[in-house]
Amino acid sequence: MKDLTGRKCLITGAASGIGRATALAAARAGTRLVLTDIAAVGLAETVELVRAGGGEVLDATPLDVSDYDAVTAWAKRVHDEHGSLDVVMNIAGISAWGTVENLEHRHWRSMVEVNLMGPIHIIENFLPPMVRAGRGGHLVNVSSAAGLIALPWHAAYSAAKFGLCGISEVLRFDLERHGIGVSLVVPGAVRTPLVDTAQIVGVDPDDPRLRRLRADFAGRAATPEQVADRIIAGVRRNRYLVHTSTDIRIAYWFARKFAWPYEQVVRYASRQFSKLLPAQGSSVGR
Repeated sequence: MKDLTGRKCLITGAASGIGRATALAAARAGTRLVLTDIAAVGLAETVELVRAGGGEVLDATPLDVSDYDAVTAWAKRVHDEHGSLDVVMNIAGISAWGTVENLEHRHWRSMVEVNLMGPIHIIENFLPPMVRAGRGGHLVNVSSAAGLIALPWHAAYSAAKFGLCGISEVLRFDLERHGIGVSLVVPGAVRTPLVDTAQIVGVDPDDPRLRRLRADFAGRAATPEQVADRIIAGVRRNRYLVHTSTDIRIAYWFARKFAWPYEQVVRYASRQFSKLLPAQGSSVGR
């Protein structure tokens, strides 16, 4: 995979953010793209940008990756028309944060269905043909810092992202004999539309303290283009763990090496987040 020229590359979540930036970076690297996203308008815009830059899009189909039947039908058509793929990138995702008393069943369910079952649906449909083709290949799963360490209010989000980390670690070794590499991408702060659209359940969205937190997050965030470059480099170098920022690399190392201080830091962070909650008895965001 050091040379991506002519490789067929699938990217989910291609309508915006990391997905769009990675599609453009992969096109510049010479791949032929198979793209999807639930947002049809944004997906069409990405296709225009890729083609305007001289890239090739083999297929661009709007769909919901959490819909197994839709993914399966799409995969059959892609394989019938273009054969097996060489690179598969699971980038699509959504976000919802909140404390356990504020999260509703729909929040837990959507996190698991989109962020965990979505990648599973893609893996189920596109990795077996890649194995059977015998050409090797690469799988990219975009998890999160919340898939490595405990972040306040991320229980539902982490349920999916930790699961994706587990899948990736197993497939890293299971697929090795087929010449298929696996990269697990663990972004920290990234300046994508999720910064503004992430649901924070139980908190007044107009609270100035929350606005300051969002602004601070955006100020420290990497750009989607920086993350995309790291992903492409990870594929080329067959790198398993792909960090997109130094702070998460240090935090993960710290959590593994210094358990007790790590626990104190997480406790402190959780207490600070709790100050955003309304007085006991109110139910903002329900």
